[in-house]
Amino acid sequence: MKKMILVALLALSACVEPGAPAMPPSGPGPGAAAAAGPLLPPREAARNFVAVVRRMEPVVEQECRARRARTNCDFRIVVDDRDGQPPNAYQTLDSSGRPIIAFTLALVADARNEDELAFIMGHEAGHHIAAHIPREQREALKGALILGVLRAATGGSEADIRSAQDLGGTLGARRYAKDYELEADRLGTILAWEAGFDPARGALYFERIPDPGNAFLGTHPPNASRIAIVRQTLAALRSGARIAP
Repeated sequence: MKKMILVALLALSACVEPGAPAMPPSGPGPGAAAAAGPLLPPREAARNFVAVVRRMEPVVEQECRARRARTNCDFRIVVDDRDGQPPNAYQTLDSSGRPIIAFTLALVADARNEDELAFIMGHEAGHHIAAHIPREQREALKGALILGVLRAATGGSEADIRSAQDLGGTLGARRYAKDYELEADRLGTILAWEAGFDPARGALYFERIPDPGNAFLGTHPPNASRIAIVRQTLAALRSGARIAP
C-alpha cells in the first residue's frame, strides 16, 4: 500500500513518517483543474511546493503557538501520493495528536503559483489553529446523543436508535462546517501574508474550482464568500490591524 511521502527534492525541516490520516480530512475540498492557464511542469510544481513549505512552516508554527500555546504546533507537511486522488488538501491529526497538512499530488500540480499553495497551506493550518477537528467532534457527539435519546424515547429499536445517532452525528458535524471554512480562510490569509505571499492572488484558486453554492447542510460556503473574506482580511492587514484569534 502506498504511503504519504514528503516531497524530497530538497530537505525540509518537517519530518514525515508514513501513515494514513487518523482523522477525517478537513479542507477546501476537491477541485477540478480549470482553464486558467496551463499546468506547471512537474519539476516546477515540486520546486514551488518545497519553497512554500520552507517559508510557511515556521510562520504557521509560530502563529499556532501564539494563538494556542497548549496545543501541538509541530506540523508535518506531507504529500498524499495515493493513486487517483483529485486535487485536494486537508488537515488531520496522527495517532499522537500531531497536526498534519496533506496535499494530493494532483493539487500540487494544479496550483499555478506559490501564492496559491501558500494560501491553501495557510487555510489547512488554520483548521488546526482554530481547533476545528475537536470542535466538530463535540458537535457530532452532541447531535448523536440528542437524536439517539429522542428516538429511544419514542420506542425505537436498537437499529432505529443507531440510525438516529448516525444522522445526528452528521447533522452536528455539519452545523458549523461553513463557518469553519471561512474561519480557516481568514487565518490562511493572515499566515500567507505573514510569510510574504499574496493571499489575494492565492485565493484566485477558488475561481477555478467548482462552486458548491450555498447548499443546505453543505460542508463548504460559496466560493464568492470565501474570496470576500480573504479580501476583507487582507484589507485589515494592509491597514496595519492585528486581527484577534
